[in-house]
Amino acid sequence: MAQFRQVAREQGKRISPLTDDLELLNSGLDSLCFAIIVTRLEGSLELDPFSTSEDARFPVTLGEFIGLYEHAAK
Repeated sequence: MAQFRQVAREQGKRISPLTDDLELLNSGLDSLCFAIIVTRLEGSLELDPFSTSEDARFPVTLGEFIGLYEHAAK
């Protein structure tokens, strides 16, 4: 959540309230923002759930995004 807020601030984006059911396409962030978030999470968590699973697809909601990382961390 902190990365979402920080990237939005850095990129001058206004984001919607961060809830589990927030659709990422309607969050106020663009593809560059998501690329930055994923890159930073990979660096800090040493985890890339998009490369660890052959059938990984980009999540639709914030809850799915968080769940993807939680599942990959197991």
